[in-house]
Amino acid sequence: MTNPTEHTLPSNSILESREGEFGCTVMDLRKLMELRSSDAIDQINVHYGGVMNLCSRLKTNPVEGLSGNPADLEKRKQVFGQNLIPPKKPKTFLELVWEALQDVTLIILEIAAIISLVLSFYRPPGGENEQCGLAVSSPEDEGEAEAGWIEGAAILFSVIIVVLVTAFNDWSKEKQFRGLQNRIEKEQKFSVIRNGHIIQLPVAEIVVGDIAQIKYGDLLPADGILIQGNDLKIDESSLTGESDHVKKSLERDPMLLSGTHVMEGSGRMVVTAVGINSQTGIIFTLLGASEGEEEEKKKKAKTQDGVALEIQPLNSQEGIDSEEKEKKAAKLPKKEKSVLQGKLTRLAVQIGKAGLIMSAITVLILILYFVIDNFVIQRRPWLAECTPIYVQYFVKFFIIGVTVLVVAVPEGLPLAVTISLAYSVKKMMKDNNLVRHLDACETMGNATAICSDKTGTLTMNRMSVVQAYIGDTRYHQIPSPDDLVPRVLDLIVNGISINSAYTSKILPPEKEGGLPRQVGNKTECALLGFVSDLKQDYHAVRSEVPEEKLYKVYTFNSVRKSMSTVIEKPGGGYRMYSKGASEIILRKCNRILDKKGEAVPFKNKDRDEMVRTVIEPMACEGLRTLCIAYRDFNDGEPPWDNESEILTELTCIAVVGIEDPVRPEVPEAIAKCKRAGITVRMVTGDNINTARAIATKCGIVTPGDDFLCLEGKEFNRLIRNEKGEVEQEKLDKIWPKLRVLARSSPTDKHTLVKGIIDSTVGDQRQVVAVTGDGTNDGPALKKADVGFAMGIAGTDVAKEASDIILTDDNFTSIVKAVMWGRNVYDSISKFLQFQLTVNVVAVIVAFTGACITQDSPLKAVQMLWVNLIMDTFASLALATEPPTDSLLKRRPYGRNKPLISRTMMKNILGHAVYQLTVIFFLVFAGEKFFDIDSGRRAPLHSPPSQHYTIIFNTFVLMQLFNEINSRKIHGERNVFSGIFRNLIFCSVVLGTFISQIIIVEFGGKPFSCTKLTLSQWFWCLFIGIGELLWGQVISTIPTQSLKFLKEAGHGTTKEEITKDAEGLDEIDHAEMELRRGQILWFRGLNRIQTQIDVINTFQTGASFKGVLKRQTMGQHLDVKHVPSSSYVTVAPVKSPPTTSVAAAVSSPTLGNQSGQSVP
Repeated sequence: MTNPTEHTLPSNSILESREGEFGCTVMDLRKLMELRSSDAIDQINVHYGGVMNLCSRLKTNPVEGLSGNPADLEKRKQVFGQNLIPPKKPKTFLELVWEALQDVTLIILEIAAIISLVLSFYRPPGGENEQCGLAVSSPEDEGEAEAGWIEGAAILFSVIIVVLVTAFNDWSKEKQFRGLQNRIEKEQKFSVIRNGHIIQLPVAEIVVGDIAQIKYGDLLPADGILIQGNDLKIDESSLTGESDHVKKSLERDPMLLSGTHVMEGSGRMVVTAVGINSQTGIIFTLLGASEGEEEEKKKKAKTQDGVALEIQPLNSQEGIDSEEKEKKAAKLPKKEKSVLQGKLTRLAVQIGKAGLIMSAITVLILILYFVIDNFVIQRRPWLAECTPIYVQYFVKFFIIGVTVLVVAVPEGLPLAVTISLAYSVKKMMKDNNLVRHLDACETMGNATAICSDKTGTLTMNRMSVVQAYIGDTRYHQIPSPDDLVPRVLDLIVNGISINSAYTSKILPPEKEGGLPRQVGNKTECALLGFVSDLKQDYHAVRSEVPEEKLYKVYTFNSVRKSMSTVIEKPGGGYRMYSKGASEIILRKCNRILDKKGEAVPFKNKDRDEMVRTVIEPMACEGLRTLCIAYRDFNDGEPPWDNESEILTELTCIAVVGIEDPVRPEVPEAIAKCKRAGITVRMVTGDNINTARAIATKCGIVTPGDDFLCLEGKEFNRLIRNEKGEVEQEKLDKIWPKLRVLARSSPTDKHTLVKGIIDSTVGDQRQVVAVTGDGTNDGPALKKADVGFAMGIAGTDVAKEASDIILTDDNFTSIVKAVMWGRNVYDSISKFLQFQLTVNVVAVIVAFTGACITQDSPLKAVQMLWVNLIMDTFASLALATEPPTDSLLKRRPYGRNKPLISRTMMKNILGHAVYQLTVIFFLVFAGEKFFDIDSGRRAPLHSPPSQHYTIIFNTFVLMQLFNEINSRKIHGERNVFSGIFRNLIFCSVVLGTFISQIIIVEFGGKPFSCTKLTLSQWFWCLFIGIGELLWGQVISTIPTQSLKFLKEAGHGTTKEEITKDAEGLDEIDHAEMELRRGQILWFRGLNRIQTQIDVINTFQTGASFKGVLKRQTMGQHLDVKHVPSSSYVTVAPVKSPPTTSVAAAVSSPTLGNQSGQSVP
């Protein structure tokens, strides 16, 4: 081991001496892994003397693997690095605070507050001048005037609170997201051989020198060199961009790279580079390169959910390349922005515009009223020494205007969406849904169709052979070994044991009396179980013929639908065992074993007879049928690469029927889907009879229904034209009635999903969820609105392409996801109903109050407190309502359904009427009713009045009780049902009430409040509780009778999308809304610019193409100078295909008008 003097050596030579123990250094291996095909083979053979020698240099055994000795593993980690790619540094809390401060409305408030503060400390000469109008009312208020700074300070204080709350939310969201990422990473395990045993190891534990077992569907966790492979094909598109699958073999190209996907075959590799030294690691290091240099750009690059995307200087060629690479690394699919996001941002923009107009009018009226009153009606001269006082008035008006805007703009929306989604995602974890993309959770609520796999999702994925057909006899249960001829028994046992992946095996049960555990491919486990049931031992066969002795393997893939293994016979020649879908293998058989175990001819008519009497009856009982066959090659070596010639003239040994029972809870879940207006379709590779039988057991099809069950071939014939292209019109005739698609290929699944999504049949675009577990399901999962991958049976490729991972592979979890999705939607609507009521009332009160009494009845600080209740606390309370089963009793909302329904509009306007009536009564008649001094027309800096405190208190209490009303949005009467199931809601309402008491009683000058008597408190409470009674009155009025009610917050119609979205990588409804007016403006500018450029070009004689290229990639796209939203608006207009940049930049965040990011 290590020499004792090692510690005295300088650090460099320690490394040398350590690496001296292994026959190569990190850099040697890194250089080796950069080579491909023949170069790599030459380097391995010349420099290392072959792969086996490389293994011995790395001190590993190609068959037994590493010993697993902790000291050895630790040393390997030190020398060659760990298999971790360090994540990007998360944003610090201060950075998030700084980002929250960028909010436009908050900036306006800060400026107003600072001006107010400065002016309050400025004591103008001539302040007591009578000529200056009503400055301060009486000498005893002199001390109060000193407190003029309080208002400004209080506004600043409120701003700080809002900023801290927003930053804290962002911080916890980022933390949650990182936790989620970590969980996903921890869950990824890989098969590694240590000490001769195959073990599942977390990917981070893999070290250089490990022998990894690779199979179809794996995502390679590290770089390595192939030691032994069967028919291995790899998809290297994530690194090279080439979509063709690369064949890997020891002779042609043994180099396997991390981050690539195994599409076919199996094998073993020795790990040569991990973590940041692997090819993917190198790319990631380049992307997040040299923290220092990139720091500036990183600030400019927006981040979404903690995934920072670097933005390179885009006008250089390498910038474009790395941008491409980065898009691949980030794997951002070009999907439409989520439905909810589109609707919300459109709504926010509309409300924002209205608020801006209202606040501008308020300020204008206040100033005009003041000027006309003072200088026209009272004919006062404008005195120089009075200017500061007038300015103070104007600042007060400005602050009132800003508060109207603050209340009007629903900055709470992004917060509510974030809280609601984050809460749902956390809870969905408990319901076995691991959400990878936040918006998938809410899209699921709109789902109208689910295309589900059969095996494992609808069924238990615990397969067992229950029937068999051997030697002209159909056995309805497993035969006893004595019933079979020894030769046939021998062929069955060998045919199954050898011709299965050696990774599939059956282990003893974990608990006494439990079922044996199935590891690996479940169908193969069923066959191995069949061998055990025949009282034979497959281990003995496998130890006799270890994997190294297999001559050639044709692994299973979705095209072949069969697997074959060739071994050398002891006396010379070869034997090939095959197994696969019975109708496919039987077509290739020309002989069959009879009762005596003799091979007799097997003609077409015999085959048809067998299909009729054996295979169809088995399939109708819901069994999968597999055929086992063999073929001997005795005359020399056949052309192995010519598959069609090899896989013929087989001899059929047996046909087995495999049962995979339906999960007991699935029929109920499918019935729920039907009630909820969701169509479930089954897409499977199984025989149509099996599929139909299972679909009937699940309740997908019921006897007597007018629904279609098609096979893949028939489906393709019906939807394609003569040229073989899919025609949408033909597909539109098929999919509405299609319920089962059997014997389907992955392409069929993708065609079906794409066809349903692109279809224009019906008034709504369909929202499709798809489940998948195999590598080949990747395209369909990516295309779907929501892709579900199986957590247990799913391959890494499927998980990578999915939006949600089902940790228990169970269909019922999908129904829970639908429920949570709808709940998110409803939570946002509840919050909107509450928020908009407050908005409407507060804006109208501030506006009319200001115009009639020159002073808003609600002061700036009070408005901010109301805003805090509305935004932060209400979003917490209403966005965390748990879902109920009633959510599944209505149809999906669909993409075009407005966020604010007519019922909600009725509630909003109804409650607004009540609140406005109460408040205007209090403003203009409150002092008489309560017998107190009037608070109207109070001079500048006058102390708070009881009158206005009552108005503020009543206003807040009405909001508080209206928050309870807002729990229901479909016109339900009982607003209290299930209220105690939501502890957050109860604590928020209680907490707000207590805070309100403290503010009124002890808030004093900063909150413009003064103490109230007990009877005044009771009156305020009584008016507040009136909200609940009034809510009952409103729900009595039928919505239909109120014809004038409009809906708001619509989705985008199809025509608008297609019209606006040509050439756009990602359709963003919100940005479209913002863009409409600007587009014409930019188009005009752009034309002029192009014309000037053309003239210049002709003058200078440069190439016109160069100009366009420069114009699209050059100055406009320098991210440093262009803020995100205007940046996005510029890009698509001049969007020749070169600017795929727009999507890359617009996708990280969707900026709403207040500069906050909506998740």
